[in-house]
Amino acid sequence: MNTPNERQGGLASSRAHSARVYDYILGGKDHYPADVEAGDAMVRHWPALPVHMLENRRFMHRAARYLAEEQGVRQFLDVGTGLPTSPNLHEIVQEVAPESHVVYVDNDPIVLAHARALLESSPEGATAYVDANMHDPEAILESTEFRELIDLERPVGLMVIGIMHFILPPDDRRLVQRLLDPLPSGSYLAMTIGTGDFAPQEVGRVAEEYRQQGMPMALRDLATATSFFDGLELVDPGVTQVHTWRPGPEQDGVDGRDIAMYGAVARKP
Repeated sequence: MNTPNERQGGLASSRAHSARVYDYILGGKDHYPADVEAGDAMVRHWPALPVHMLENRRFMHRAARYLAEEQGVRQFLDVGTGLPTSPNLHEIVQEVAPESHVVYVDNDPIVLAHARALLESSPEGATAYVDANMHDPEAILESTEFRELIDLERPVGLMVIGIMHFILPPDDRRLVQRLLDPLPSGSYLAMTIGTGDFAPQEVGRVAEEYRQQGMPMALRDLATATSFFDGLELVDPGVTQVHTWRPGPEQDGVDGRDIAMYGAVARKP
């Protein structure tokens, strides 16, 4: 998802973009030379960055499956979707429940160009793409896609994955709360939050590289990350590094020093 000043008028860009850097580092094909240059610099600063990014995405997969499989959630709002890398959120939840609805939100022109890939829903379910920014929650909540696919009488899974480090104080809590406010009791927030707690020097250098590329970041300690879930009921094991949240065999051998992201899932009472 774009940071406030990132959006460009067309697909081509001479400036690195967070979603495309992410795509490049994870081995995707949807990026430009500026993204390659920025990504290479970041990996030089912190060689573990690809592992970190992969575990962030794997957390999303496990959290989404948990909500669909164990909590019966059938509606999802995914803010800051990024470029489509299979399996996407709708593929995870519709494998569990084909009737699930997913609304994706992002405002990068390349993501928009790939929206058709995101919209390949199961016949029983539905997906939609909203061209909007987390800094404008009203545009999300008032969109035709949100109103048509999300029934606010039933629980919703709000997914805010890999974007909060680009949402700076003092707006961060207000924006998350505004998205939560209309969701009914029994809805869930799944979120990942960038931190420098485990590799402060290396992650600090990556954050500085992002800043130089016009993408300032906010890294949060455990107490600050946990405070985003105030008023919600945390699902065990609470706020933890993403690779230790209900881990599977894929997480065996992951070094905690390589992960700079907290993650949690919490229920709205």
